[in-house]
Amino acid sequence: MFCQAYGMENCPGMYAMSQAFRLKQAIEDAVIAGDFLPGDRLDESSLAERFGVSRTPIREALLQLGAEGFIDVRPRRGAIVSVPTPTRLFEMFETMAEFESACGRLAARRLTPDHEAAIEAAHRGCETPAREGDSERYYEVNRQFHEAIYRASRNEFLAEQALALHKRLSAYRRIQLRARNRLVQSLQEHAGILEAIRAGDEQLAATRLHDHVLVQGERFSDMVLGLAGSGRPAAGAGKRGTR
Repeated sequence: MFCQAYGMENCPGMYAMSQAFRLKQAIEDAVIAGDFLPGDRLDESSLAERFGVSRTPIREALLQLGAEGFIDVRPRRGAIVSVPTPTRLFEMFETMAEFESACGRLAARRLTPDHEAAIEAAHRGCETPAREGDSERYYEVNRQFHEAIYRASRNEFLAEQALALHKRLSAYRRIQLRARNRLVQSLQEHAGILEAIRAGDEQLAATRLHDHVLVQGERFSDMVLGLAGSGRPAAGAGKRGTR
């Protein structure tokens, strides 16, 4: 009756689309949480059981994720969590560094008290897991720190693009944080980024965020080795960028 009253005769289809979108987000979150790693197969039946739904909305959700490049949909193999080549991975981190640099520059120019408080709270939240060497917990609060900066840019389109790429790189950002002494160094870099944004120094904030994300040489090799140690496909190494 509600659908007819508002001329929405296709409510069932709209509900299915909405359900597929929610499932897409849930699968993204599972990858971000480390439940699925690069190279893992996403089985429709298992996902349907996990989320308590039929296979149809799962299939729609996987198609959406495939269209965004978050997963690869392969003939006869189904859906696989994407495994970019080292060159492609560097290009993605290079682009991520540019997005974050732009967000930092705008945040330094447009900072509000609420956004400053959100960045500060996320930074403080990183302190305990960094001190304890808890890379998984650190990753979660580290993500909040970066997302707070995206929002502080007050450019919704830029924030959306930065968040989308951040999600695609989530598994690799997590792995890179396992490198020795990286948590403490990352926290120190956060402090410098926050200082620059608070000071309204647009160029310094942009540079510090760019350097924080695009790290050359050995850390890329560390990340590739981390992937190999996790039993995940990885090929080659070189002077490439990571978190």
